[in-house]
Amino acid sequence: MKEPRELVFITAPGIGHLVSTVEIAKLLVDRDDQILVTILIMKFPFDDSNPKGSEEDYYSSISPRIKFISLPELNIDTKGMGPSAFFKIFVENQKPIVTDLVTKLTESQSESKPRLAGFVIDMFCTTMIDVANEFGVPTYVFFTSNAACLGFFLHLQAICDEENKDVSEFLESGADLSLPSFINPLPHGVLTSVFPDKEGAHAFLNHARRFRETKGILVNTFLELESHALHSLSDGKVPPVYPVGPLLNLKNDDDQPKSDILEWLEDQPPLSVVFLCFGSMGSFAEDQVKEIACALEQSGYRFLWSLRQPPPKGKIAFPSDYVDAKAVLPEGFLDRTVGIGKTIGWAPQIDILAHPSIGGFVSHCGWNSTLESLWYGVPIATWPMYAEQQLNAFGLVRELELAVEVDMNYRKDGQVVLSAQVIEKGIRQVMKQDSDIRKKVKETSEKSKKALRGGSSHSSLGYFIDQIIL
Repeated sequence: MKEPRELVFITAPGIGHLVSTVEIAKLLVDRDDQILVTILIMKFPFDDSNPKGSEEDYYSSISPRIKFISLPELNIDTKGMGPSAFFKIFVENQKPIVTDLVTKLTESQSESKPRLAGFVIDMFCTTMIDVANEFGVPTYVFFTSNAACLGFFLHLQAICDEENKDVSEFLESGADLSLPSFINPLPHGVLTSVFPDKEGAHAFLNHARRFRETKGILVNTFLELESHALHSLSDGKVPPVYPVGPLLNLKNDDDQPKSDILEWLEDQPPLSVVFLCFGSMGSFAEDQVKEIACALEQSGYRFLWSLRQPPPKGKIAFPSDYVDAKAVLPEGFLDRTVGIGKTIGWAPQIDILAHPSIGGFVSHCGWNSTLESLWYGVPIATWPMYAEQQLNAFGLVRELELAVEVDMNYRKDGQVVLSAQVIEKGIRQVMKQDSDIRKKVKETSEKSKKALRGGSSHSSLGYFIDQIIL
């Protein structure tokens, strides 16, 4: 009988990182009954979103071989601190807590005999490699974005190190950038959007530098979607890359009554509704909200719009639902669109994208949202807003031809207001019924399901398991 092996997953804060981490843990314990997983969950001090109580309670019924531990919340004064500096301090301060927890875990293992086989760390938690080294076990990275983005960070880091360049040279040059993981040169504006400042750029490249110390990189993608990018990462200079996606939580709670959102969708014709949603951090100022509203009215399409209120200026926080959205919408908008549109706050995105009435998705292009949309065969109109979303949008539109664009200008400051005419054009394109993009997205949907169900991602996960149980 094989000896049980324990993997410790360390996930970055945020539901987008946690959901895909849980999904890969589920796949691992389902595939091999000798694998046990402990997931350590960090939570931002300003994150009060927790719809079903503690994470342990919410996920406890998933599997008896997956254990969840929420790390203590840390109070960090964020005043005058940029996001990159805050996140670095936040994760660094978790290291002694993680060390103590894993020490207790390994002590308890002496009785039941599971062996600590390694750490699987989120892409933004590379400082935890130091903790894994203390225990003498290998580290694997779980890269929650895509392979092209992974290649972007790794190749840019290699150029900086091998040619003794500072990333600021690229940020200030104004030149397009050719990288092996992309077929087309990246517009310079993509670079400055991914790296909003020099501090953030150095932080990202330091993560990439440490990726190379690990024993392997798990990526939430699949071979049929990103064959070019994945091939570029198999040059022997990068740890083994395992495409194991799409990792999505598609489970519906059938015992719960349908929300008024889903009831409204039930009354809409097939493929008739355009869905607008911009992620857990996505929100717009009032002037942009009004332009979106005008675009929706002018387009004449039925719509479902997740409209969130921005956090106060200068405060690191998540957007929230409006108490009354009328204050930021054009006068009479809700009355004029009552028959064809619905404006909501937080959105049950998976349930919405799965609904047959949804014909198009105006999205920020977060990678989880992208994979969900492709899984359900819903074309995307790209409106990237922050982080690597600019890379995702470029890949979808220019590299893979799986999306249309609303905005692809990659503005660093994000302050330019898009006009109703530009937005309306994107809506009309994504809702076109007989477009080549819609057909290609449908084909990709089938490929994504086959990849997990005995296909390329199923095999790739098997190769990773072979490393764990050696």
